Amino acid sequence: MTMPILNLAAYRFWPVADPQSTRSTLDAAGRALGVKGTILVTPEGLNAFFAGAEKPCREMLARLRAVPGFAALQAKESWSAGVPFKRFKVKVKKEIIRMDHPTIRPADQQAPVVDAKTLARWLDRGHDDAGNAVVMLDTRNDFEADCGKFENAIDWRIQKFTEFPRAVQAHRDALQGKTVVSYCTGGIRCEKAALYMHELGLTNVLQLDGGILKYFAETDGRHWQGHCFVFDERAMLAPDLRSPVQDA
Repeated sequence: MTMPILNLAAYRFWPVADPQSTRSTLDAAGRALGVKGTILVTPEGLNAFFAGAEKPCREMLARLRAVPGFAALQAKESWSAGVPFKRFKVKVKKEIIRMDHPTIRPADQQAPVVDAKTLARWLDRGHDDAGNAVVMLDTRNDFEADCGKFENAIDWRIQKFTEFPRAVQAHRDALQGKTVVSYCTGGIRCEKAALYMHELGLTNVLQLDGGILKYFAETDGRHWQGHCFVFDERAMLAPDLRSPVQDA
């Protein structure tokens, strides 16, 4: 099947001085280029997921990188037969992902990361390089975990991310002494989650760099069960970054 549509997902925690002006600039660019998708502009950073023909999508990514402080913005790529968004919109919000903990500021301090290939190696062995047991912690909502997750991952059945801090507090003792790897779809939730756990004194916590999508892109998807839920018309992606329908 021909896969002519480029799908880009990108985020970066970095202060945006004037969210409303930035929203207007990006909205005009996206409409002129004809891409479809959603961009969130917040005081703590940008989050974008959009799709279209390759050339306008890469130009839109360049426009995002032109926002002051976002030259280093990295994007995860996948391809599809059609555009999985109906329209283009740019929204201003208070947080990229709501957590209701203003002390968690990823732009100021990033939690340690583990890259996809290293994580796959650890999971092959059953421990990290120091010999510690590795615990995979799903920071997504329960319905997302039901679509697919890492083998033996902890899933606290949260229904929204604002419930995550309370869940950590309830299970904190069970995580002590283990290497905890927080993960989510693209990296946003697990980045905030890892910082919060460090704040609680769980210092051996890492975030999966780039989330599930980057893990799929850089490994063969081993140790993953099922599909990855995505918030567009594709609904779920297999480890080869194609939707189940396209795999059939």
